[in-house]
Amino acid sequence: MAKHLKSLDAFAVKEGSRRALRMVFCGLLALMGLSSATAQTAASTNAPLFNPNKPIKMVVGYSAGGAVDLVARSLSKSLATQMGVSFVVENRPGAGTNIAVKSVIAAEPDGHTLMLAANALAANMSLYQPAPFDAEKELATVALVGKIPVVIAVQSSSSFRGMSALIDKAKSDPQSLSYASPGNGSTPHLAMEIFARAASIDLSHIPYKGGAQAITDVLGGQVPVLAMNALEVLPHVSSGKLKVLAVLSAKRTPMFPDALTLSEQGFPGFEAAVWYGVVAPFGTPKNMLVHLHQEVQKALASAEVKEKMSSVGGEVTLASREQFAELLHAERVRYEKLIRQAQIKPD
Repeated sequence: MAKHLKSLDAFAVKEGSRRALRMVFCGLLALMGLSSATAQTAASTNAPLFNPNKPIKMVVGYSAGGAVDLVARSLSKSLATQMGVSFVVENRPGAGTNIAVKSVIAAEPDGHTLMLAANALAANMSLYQPAPFDAEKELATVALVGKIPVVIAVQSSSSFRGMSALIDKAKSDPQSLSYASPGNGSTPHLAMEIFARAASIDLSHIPYKGGAQAITDVLGGQVPVLAMNALEVLPHVSSGKLKVLAVLSAKRTPMFPDALTLSEQGFPGFEAAVWYGVVAPFGTPKNMLVHLHQEVQKALASAEVKEKMSSVGGEVTLASREQFAELLHAERVRYEKLIRQAQIKPD
């Protein structure tokens, strides 16, 4: 009997050893799995957000050589240097930038397609019917880049010396005063319509297909007043052929330091400017959007981008992604109301 008990004890010891070995073995396997997972996580964390072998495309809804195109190229150059990823600017003009916007909406949301957009992004949702897109739902804001003020100008020989004289003329003889703009639904056109409502006056709008011909006819005396972005007016003001009656920005612009803002001429808080901002397809991962925002902020601080913005009549504007989204929404609401009330149609 004692012999059998010893055998059982020996068996129990051996079985206990086996269990202990099994536990140690399982523990080692778990540690190996944990180590592998940790290594994978570390590799994932260290992996680049953007594919260095795939260029990032910056879409522009305007022809090459224009203000938006020049800013896009300068910004892309700085971003490429900072990020170590090549950038390609793709010009897709047409349909008031709608062709370009739709191409970005349809693009893969992988962080490799961006667009430098302007005010048309907000206005076109009401200007074109049915609405060609919903920018707030189909695009993601990356960063606000800058603003260029709209100006109201006249011939240098004009009897108008300020906005009060222009308003008095419009009120004393309704519909007698006309103004030229670069086209129906353009930012200068919409800005002038907003001003006319704020001043309670009626102005006759004469749209042109671009700024050059509008300026030519104002210089030639065919149209008395011009609404245009500051960049296109600058050379004619410098030559003494045009004078600026008002800058429609929140503060005076270095381009025309002596020109008063509308706020300084009885319309506090009035602002109408061409703004530029970078957007991406909806669904682009948030970590990519945040990283791109940070890189754009860094680029906007560079002397090269500041100089390029200044050369096209604008100023770098820093804002969070959320603030840019708020601007887009506010502009959409403002333009929607104006376009409906004034029954504005695209060219």
